[in-house]
Amino acid sequence: MNRLILLTFAAWMLVSGGFAQILREDSNQGTLIEQMFDTADKLINAVSSDHWTVIPALTYSPETSIGIGARAIKLFRPIGEGAASTRPSTVPITLLYTLNQQLLFTTELNLWQADNVGYLNSRLELADFPFKFYGFGNSPTKGEFYASRYAHFHLLYERKVAKGVYIGPVYEFRQEDIYRTEPTGMLESGNVRGSSGQVLSGVGGVLNYDTRENIFQPTSGAYHQARLMLFSPVIGSSYSFAQLKVDFRKYFSINPNQVLAVQAWMSLTAGAAPFQQVSLIGGSDRMRGYFEGKYRDRHAMVFQSEYRLRIYRNLGLVFFGSTGQVTSAPDQFRFSKFKVSGGMGFRYKINEEGLSIRLDFGVGDQFAYYFGLNEVI
Repeated sequence: MNRLILLTFAAWMLVSGGFAQILREDSNQGTLIEQMFDTADKLINAVSSDHWTVIPALTYSPETSIGIGARAIKLFRPIGEGAASTRPSTVPITLLYTLNQQLLFTTELNLWQADNVGYLNSRLELADFPFKFYGFGNSPTKGEFYASRYAHFHLLYERKVAKGVYIGPVYEFRQEDIYRTEPTGMLESGNVRGSSGQVLSGVGGVLNYDTRENIFQPTSGAYHQARLMLFSPVIGSSYSFAQLKVDFRKYFSINPNQVLAVQAWMSLTAGAAPFQQVSLIGGSDRMRGYFEGKYRDRHAMVFQSEYRLRIYRNLGLVFFGSTGQVTSAPDQFRFSKFKVSGGMGFRYKINEEGLSIRLDFGVGDQFAYYFGLNEVI
């Protein structure tokens, strides 16, 4: 926690005048800072073309340890009528190997139709992923290691039915083989659903209300989503369960250089869900500073906020806070069970669309830092 306080204090001093004063001074220091930013921009341009950006990845998170690989993303818009008002489509690709001997490959298509009348999202994820299981509930065990290989695919299509309102179907498939567990552990006993692997096949629907003016760095508007998925042996699933996820986000522009983003997220699960698919918190997207999945149960809720500041040119600063919990029944959520985390991070915008590199430092029940693309909220 002391490290977070020091980082926060240093960043606040940076914002409150010291850095800005240096930039205003016509001095060798100011020239040096300009040169540093010019060099950073040239490095970004060197790994980018008109449409592709490729970033060598040296990452770290508690879930993966140090990771080495590459991330690439392509941005494009349709050609012809309506192209100027259409949101940018993207094809992100990630290949990563970590010191925890995890190998991860993901590719995704986010395709917007002309004038944003429709949106298609497909994602493929292949992984050989040693990980850690802490049991269920708000009182985790010391944790046990397991290793699995899995393939995950989902396909979603939304059609605009009113201003800002999109609705459509979703399909999801996952096959997983757990090939190593700890002797005498919970997973080795076979008493935990999913401990011998899984085949999941599910269909569902999604309802979106999306009025963001920018999908990468929104400064105003809202993004609200409700998604219901049903998994059943009738369509090839080895487990039968249902899951509802709701995600409410709102963006407030304080001034041209400052934005407040808030999020309320909830996941509710019914039926015989395997341990990999129950509701969980932690990781780089929800509750930074907590190990992803250390707290998991049938139901979970998280509240998050981010205060974003543009410091200079393409450099930004973010302060964030989160609180959340898991429970076995919806009526068992308790104020006293909420866990909290907070931290700060840096953003560097890499193109005019607003796509950014992010580096976050979070403190929850541990200190952690995360490297990635795009905003969390």
